[in-house]
Amino acid sequence: MSHNSRRRNALRCSLLVAPLAVGLTACGGGGNPLAAAPYDAAAKVAFGSAAGGKADPSKPLQVSIKDDGSRITDVTATDAAGRYVRGELSADGLSWHSTGALAAGAHYTVRVSTEDSDGRPGRKVLGFDTTPADAGLHVAFGPDAGTYGVGEPITAELSVPVKDRAARAAVEGNLKVTSSPQAAAGSWYWVDDRTLHYRPSTYWPAHATINVSSTLNGVRVQDGLYGGADKSLTVHTGDRVEALTDAGTHEMTFKRNGKVVRTLPVTTGKPGFSTRNGIKVVLGKESFVRMQSESIGIAAGSSDSYDLPVYWATRVTWSGEYVHAAPWSEGSQGYANVSHGCTGMSTENAHWFFDNVREGDIVQVVNSLGDMMTPFDNGFGDWNLNWSQWKKGSALGDAGQSATSGGGAESVNSTDPARLRPETV
Repeated sequence: MSHNSRRRNALRCSLLVAPLAVGLTACGGGGNPLAAAPYDAAAKVAFGSAAGGKADPSKPLQVSIKDDGSRITDVTATDAAGRYVRGELSADGLSWHSTGALAAGAHYTVRVSTEDSDGRPGRKVLGFDTTPADAGLHVAFGPDAGTYGVGEPITAELSVPVKDRAARAAVEGNLKVTSSPQAAAGSWYWVDDRTLHYRPSTYWPAHATINVSSTLNGVRVQDGLYGGADKSLTVHTGDRVEALTDAGTHEMTFKRNGKVVRTLPVTTGKPGFSTRNGIKVVLGKESFVRMQSESIGIAAGSSDSYDLPVYWATRVTWSGEYVHAAPWSEGSQGYANVSHGCTGMSTENAHWFFDNVREGDIVQVVNSLGDMMTPFDNGFGDWNLNWSQWKKGSALGDAGQSATSGGGAESVNSTDPARLRPETV
């Protein structure tokens, strides 16, 4: 080595050593405790809840070191997926504890770095499992896989009720919804303690793919309750179909992807039986249904009683409001409202409507004397809440709104036969 090379090497060593201020005199390992291989600190380090077997995930992980001049310099705890557990090291370096929740039924690796009184580094690595949850929280997504209209909300049914707001936030934060190829900013709404609905700020994009999944598996929701593994869901949207019924002009305007396709003469509910105003969503289709007035409390034999075979019936409420064929009222269609709450049209038009709508399509009524469609207790009236009102139903507040890319009513997606009675004609 040349004289100049030796001088440059010596200079580099002195520049590296000086900031350490530990009395080092050379670049080699002799006399530098930081350059030594870490020793096994197993005899000094103690683990709390993880010692001797599986750990209780409801309790923090504790790490401590003997008070003999040694201290803990760093602790990392990761699960099998590489996710870190938050933690806090004491000011004196004698202990560390986790501040983030551990998952149930998970495997963790804990790496502890130490330093003894002479500055020599030590290391201890421990692997442990957390006990599985005895009774997990499970979630079932709806609707069934398939293709729907742009008004179809996503539903989540929980296996156990969740009332605490912090617990709800933990659940909601782990329910993921994405849409592609077009993003659709949306949010969850807590309908009741076991039911959530998800919708965008406006209708879903047409011809989108919507993926729904849960990352609750092993996540602590509240004391003694952890999430379980559940099946994800993929649904698609078709064309944007909107049927607007004006009870004042007695016409339905049928639009597909923003373009008017047909204008149909209709009749809606007469005084005392006025059709509900507001936005409804197609719930199902029945080519034939028998409608009886007794199902809505009209006694047989009264002037308003009926018992009729009805064809091409498209359901828009659970209680029995339909768009259907009403050949008996064709003389009034386009001129007067004479039904008991349903939207009636000719057999030909009802058949065409039946063939051109699917579940999730939009059916809206305006200018009726009836009440507004309720949001949750009689079908999918979700769109009757504006976006500001909708976001108030999230346990995460504004943070619950997601831009995704590539109050106490009973669950609305129940199929209890008692709720599926034909109500009106």
